[in-house]
Amino acid sequence: MRRVVVTGLGIVSPLGTGVDAFWNRVKDGSNGIRQITHFDAGELACQIAGEVPSKAEDEHGFDVDAVMDPREQRRSDRFIHFAMGAVQEALAHAGWEPKSDRDKERTGTIIATGVGGFPAMTAGTRLVDEKGPRRASPFLVPSFLANLAAGQVSIRHGLKGPIGAPVTACAASLQALGDAARIIRSGEADVMVAGGSEACIDKVSYAGFCAAKAMSSKRNGDPAHASRPFDQDRDGFIMGEGAGILILEDHDHATARGATILAELAGYGTSADAFHVTASSPDGEGGLRAMRQALSTANLSPGEIGYVNAHSTSTPVGDAAEIAALTTLFENRGKDLAVSSSKSMFGHLLGAAGAVEAIACVKALMSGLLPPSRNLEAADEAMSRFEMIPGKAIARDVNHILTNGFGFGGVNASAVFSKV
Repeated sequence: MRRVVVTGLGIVSPLGTGVDAFWNRVKDGSNGIRQITHFDAGELACQIAGEVPSKAEDEHGFDVDAVMDPREQRRSDRFIHFAMGAVQEALAHAGWEPKSDRDKERTGTIIATGVGGFPAMTAGTRLVDEKGPRRASPFLVPSFLANLAAGQVSIRHGLKGPIGAPVTACAASLQALGDAARIIRSGEADVMVAGGSEACIDKVSYAGFCAAKAMSSKRNGDPAHASRPFDQDRDGFIMGEGAGILILEDHDHATARGATILAELAGYGTSADAFHVTASSPDGEGGLRAMRQALSTANLSPGEIGYVNAHSTSTPVGDAAEIAALTTLFENRGKDLAVSSSKSMFGHLLGAAGAVEAIACVKALMSGLLPPSRNLEAADEAMSRFEMIPGKAIARDVNHILTNGFGFGGVNASAVFSKV
């Protein structure tokens, strides 16, 4: 079976744009959550978010003008802007911009999203309701379609290989990486541009999640301490936005062109809970099967995993299910296994979460530093057996990392990244 390796990374996140800026802030356990600026959130139970800062707000903020011209910006939603920016960095990092027809045909694109252009949808609805259907733009539908991040990227860079866009809620971008790896292993492509993008911070989406009592409401005045994965005082997730892109490549292809190999995507598993629309089974059985499948395809045992980047979003029910799965899978492990949740720093990026967190895993393998959890003041007692990494990154050289992504509808995904 062909080996799948990572040769490039690109990111747009609440902690900054660019992998170096992102990783430096992750290591320090920095906070990327603040009061919502996209709309007036005064009537909502949750009024904070992991917004991507602009260049004017942060030296490492997102500069959309460096990615797309004003006309392109007006014709596409923010999630497409983020994807274009992250892909631009990832391809440059990998040193891959296919020129020949064969290289273009052997390079594919899979960019996931949980929702697509939700703000464009709600804005279009208001426009038509208030001013009539004749005012709708001919670019309205292409601005919000979930597959248009992948479509716009493939058009911009001439990528003619397999294309797709998983829309599987919060597991979407981890499934994008798994799908891309399968395509490479099957021989359909040599290189895949894969990951996810999300920009769903909108009054309607917030209203829906708040109505479901899924979001944190206790710390609107203290955003830096609101996202608390695995902490006993957790009370819900904080939504974030951004994009994460990885360049996945056949090992032999990467070696032949002299690419720098960053890590290997060694294993992947996915499963369905078949249990409930929004809640995981309390015993975490579906997520457990996905993790076991990822280990099996990587030909690894649970004892060989050095760190788990958990899905944990800071919701009481969701965290409890993942805790149950982790304690079952790693029943013979203790402080030799480190576990943390990156969402404590920048919130839950929904369909982009898995890819952004995969980038943190790759950087952890490369640097020998394991990402921390913010706000872990009183860890859930069920997790006390493991090394929980509060506050700042710890130095620990590991060879294999497991990362999880679980979503509404009972979808589970898990991947193993390994040192090369």
